[in-house]
Amino acid sequence: MKILVVGGGGREHALVWRLGQSNAVEKLWCAPGNGGTASDAESTSVDVGDVAALTALAERLQPDLTVVGPELPLIHGIGDVFRARRWPIVAPSQKAAQLEGSKIFSKHFLDRHKLPTAKLYGAYEVAREAYAALETVSWPLVIKADGLCAGKGVLVAKDKQEARDFIERAMEKDELGSGGKRILLEEALEGEELSFILLSDGERYAPFVPTRDHKRAFDGNEGPNTGGMGAYSTDDLLPPELRQVIIKTIVEPTMQGLAADGIRYQGFLYIGLMLTKSGPKILEFNCRLGDPEAQAIVARMDFDLAEVLADVTAGRLEPAKLKWRPGASVCLVLASGGYPGKFDTGKRIDGLADAEQSGRVKVLHAGTTRQSFESGGGVFTSSGRVLGVTAAEPTLDAALAAVYQAATKIHFDGMHYRKDIGAHAAPLLGKVAGSKDL
Repeated sequence: MKILVVGGGGREHALVWRLGQSNAVEKLWCAPGNGGTASDAESTSVDVGDVAALTALAERLQPDLTVVGPELPLIHGIGDVFRARRWPIVAPSQKAAQLEGSKIFSKHFLDRHKLPTAKLYGAYEVAREAYAALETVSWPLVIKADGLCAGKGVLVAKDKQEARDFIERAMEKDELGSGGKRILLEEALEGEELSFILLSDGERYAPFVPTRDHKRAFDGNEGPNTGGMGAYSTDDLLPPELRQVIIKTIVEPTMQGLAADGIRYQGFLYIGLMLTKSGPKILEFNCRLGDPEAQAIVARMDFDLAEVLADVTAGRLEPAKLKWRPGASVCLVLASGGYPGKFDTGKRIDGLADAEQSGRVKVLHAGTTRQSFESGGGVFTSSGRVLGVTAAEPTLDAALAAVYQAATKIHFDGMHYRKDIGAHAAPLLGKVAGSKDL
């Protein structure tokens, strides 16, 4: 197969890395790619939000399979456009992608199909109405921007002033762009978050191993929300009893609801969950692999990803094919100084080869560019999240030790990362596994 991967972040490098291990893959392109994918696939410059440009690219390259990483082309309808031309593509329809593209659409879907989720106080298009609603809610409060905001469109506000600040930045100062023009106010759920991601061919689905993301910028879950500062996956993260509850009360009703709405969902579906005392509840949907969850998931794959994704596009997914490495995996994000606020780019990255020297770690690139020898050579930072240091080991402790040791070998000016990825896993496992309510 010749495969085109759309996107240029850490998730896409993870996909390219795993797809490249398939004996069935003859050629890989990554559009636009980054400094890391350039070593594993041919990079092709393109605007991932421009479906017409991506269509022209596929017309020229003639891939046997296209795999879409980021949300923007999904929401702009790339799945529909490619399938209309009978081009195999792993991507939900534009209608299905509204589950991620509009929090209001998603909330209506959840309510219509009576799926367990947080109580909605209201949705607002006018800032003064949102301010007024703050007088009637309970605290803490969850505020969600309706549209895409690069992982920065959700705030758990502790008090009225924090909520007002977010509403002002989103709705009056336009700091979140068009995605922040409308907001939702929801009750804040208490519990532990879990990323439950599955793959569907439109009829059958196969869950991936569970993961947990770390959204806040600093240790102890302090600081602003980010796109994700790290993720881990373990065999013990999701006890069998809890997994069955999630399948029965979340996954099956979601898939049935999609079918009832005339949506034949094909592709990755990310279900963000809160494990509350009264059972799992849905926080959000994403219509793609999470990032950095994808890196942790890919590290545990023990199957031919290219073959499985080809099966998805042909409508013949066999869930039994998805085998997983036992143990645990971790992805540690190395970020630019100042992220998720203002940060500088163009910083030279040193130590990449040293970090991978043990053979236990894969450094997956996210925000990097590679300069030619004629231009001075080397790899440089180009975004907020720069690298995802990733490892799979028999235990979570071993995986954490591997990525943190590798991180000490890498350097660029301003580099920062969380020191507590996976730190609360052990007490959480005991609590969830022993809970009588789940």
